[in-house]
Amino acid sequence: MRQRDLLDLLVLAAVWGGSFLFMRLAVADFGPVALIELRVGLAALFLLPIALWRGKIPIIRRHWKSLLVVGTLNAAVPFLLYAYAAQSLGAGFLSVANAVTPVWGAVVGWLWFKDRLPWMRSLGLMIGLVGIVVLVWDKLHFQDGGTGPAVIAAISAPIFYGIAANWTKRFLSGVDALANATGSMIAASLVLLPLAISAWPETPASGSAWIATILLAIVCTGAAYIVFFRLIANVGPTGAVSVTFLVPIFGVVWGAWFLDEAITPSIGAGAAIILVGTALALGLLKKRA
Repeated sequence: MRQRDLLDLLVLAAVWGGSFLFMRLAVADFGPVALIELRVGLAALFLLPIALWRGKIPIIRRHWKSLLVVGTLNAAVPFLLYAYAAQSLGAGFLSVANAVTPVWGAVVGWLWFKDRLPWMRSLGLMIGLVGIVVLVWDKLHFQDGGTGPAVIAAISAPIFYGIAANWTKRFLSGVDALANATGSMIAASLVLLPLAISAWPETPASGSAWIATILLAIVCTGAAYIVFFRLIANVGPTGAVSVTFLVPIFGVVWGAWFLDEAITPSIGAGAAIILVGTALALGLLKKRA
């Protein structure tokens, strides 16, 4: 991996780890629905001129039905679940929960496409699930004011990413990545718009909440997609997906640094177990001859 590619990888991990921080900072002012509508809407406005410049609009029009599904499953629903969870869970916890995304992707691929799962990958799935249990065990409280519902939302969000990844593999495999990103962001904003109008906060949001939201939309969503696509082109999908292992590190660090979040034993142990399981599920840890 070249130095520039390594820099892209680190920048992308730092930015995506920061997305959970910005959600924590903005969700109290906007609420989950309005915040995510702004996130996907502003990201779409950022990506749309680039897509126009590169002539991707005809592709988006041709595949609008599949892009509507991807926008719903890969952005609208999981982003909303994370924003809901961010009202009561820390950025570090959320970033670690997100790391299990490739595990769910493998599960969905096995159930939907009947993808073959070698024993090493099957072991990775089981280890990843154990990591989830370790991560959430001390937070599954469902009494009034408990964090149980938020925990369920946080660990459910990656399931939708897994479904979306397999949907893309099945129906959008030949679609340009920029067209996919732009179309899915437009679709997500349209899906959430009616809910956002009804849930728009009556009290104006603070300046700091607006700044966090703009950074979440433009930097962590729109610009991050461009960096991710460049990584895929330069180092391939397997190299690019290794960002999964770095995002929790930055997410935990940003949460501890800016929000004084505690790095609990369950977060540390859960993260370690999940990342080992994810590496096995992705086939990155192979038996040597």
